[in-house]
Amino acid sequence: MWSFEAFSPKQRKVLTWWLDKSTRGRAAIICDGSVRSGKTVSMGISFVLWAMSEFDGTDFAICGKTITSVRRNLADSLTGYLRANGFGVTDKASRNFFTVRHRSRENRFFLFGGKDEGSAALIQGMTLGGILLDEVVLMPRSFVEQAIARCSLSRSRLWFNCNPDNPSHWFYTEWIKKSKEKNAFYIHFTMEDNPSLSREVRSRYERLYSGAFYQRFVLGKWSALSGAVYPMFDREKHVVDEIPACSRFAVSCDYGTVNPSSFGLWGQADGVWYRISEYYYSSKREGAQRTDEEHYEALERLIGGRQVEAVICDPSAASFIECIRRHKKFPVIPADNDVLSGIRRVGDALRSGKIKISSECRDCIREFDLYRWDEKGGRDGVIKENDHAMDDLRYFVSKYLREGAEEWFFASVVR
Repeated sequence: MWSFEAFSPKQRKVLTWWLDKSTRGRAAIICDGSVRSGKTVSMGISFVLWAMSEFDGTDFAICGKTITSVRRNLADSLTGYLRANGFGVTDKASRNFFTVRHRSRENRFFLFGGKDEGSAALIQGMTLGGILLDEVVLMPRSFVEQAIARCSLSRSRLWFNCNPDNPSHWFYTEWIKKSKEKNAFYIHFTMEDNPSLSREVRSRYERLYSGAFYQRFVLGKWSALSGAVYPMFDREKHVVDEIPACSRFAVSCDYGTVNPSSFGLWGQADGVWYRISEYYYSSKREGAQRTDEEHYEALERLIGGRQVEAVICDPSAASFIECIRRHKKFPVIPADNDVLSGIRRVGDALRSGKIKISSECRDCIREFDLYRWDEKGGRDGVIKENDHAMDDLRYFVSKYLREGAEEWFFASVVR
């Protein structure tokens, strides 16, 4: 359940824009800005109140990157809020919709995930009175445009919210920059617009991010990523010559045939994870490719006699994952390959001192110095060179230090 003391002026504008004389003629509302600025909570409540006041017996849609994310970020808390304020709510979780009743009116709200180009087919064919797209910049343009096309009823409206991204992102150029042309009501949020966000939590965010991520998620600005991916990496701070006795062990693997394969052995001691040693094999450098079995033999040598909790492996390396499973010696799990989220988690782990690298891991240290953002093309991404140890490092941190990134305190704070 959301908890908040009072709505801020901008939140009140979101709640009432469809009633206000100056904005009620707009066809859409767009809210962007910093994380945890309170834009989603006010938009979710406003969307349902508007739908229930304008329509009866009508279908609506609430969309996120995935069904799981839209439930976590919005739908579950929204239905709890509605029940607590006298609305009748029936949640059909297995069918991904919920019904809201108030007095004699009843409407259905369907949940959709827009994670890839194929997602557009999920919403095709529906007729909607309105749609709310949560974190719209994370969805493919094809899905967003198909969702917009579904809103063909008279008086239908569009609701968008997002955190800033690259200033060349299509949603920024086509909707935010053209909000007047689109007849959309645009509101920009900062953390100061969320009265439930304490100074302590705000300070956490200021420490959590740096560079363009700080510009985007703390200041709420549309900024391009540039330069070194991990400018906070410091050899004096993060590279060690001696590894203390460790009580837990894990391995992260980025697998390649033509491209290099990079495996990292990790051990935990006193709350810090150490990259103890690594296996890095480049077929171009060595002049010969290795088979899955040869890479597996190298994995066994890397682990030695240690009891590892998991081998976290490149999710695209299906044959190597099967090879590890076939030997029945080590538990293997596919890695989380969300690149930008993983990079943010690694950056936080470096800043907080939760990971350190043995001086023997020369290829990992070398790649830290060479890993760069790709500044061409206007889209967030990294240059696909000198990134193999960086990938296996990201896989490890996303699995074992996920709570060290934003998630560990996000859940208790108003979005």
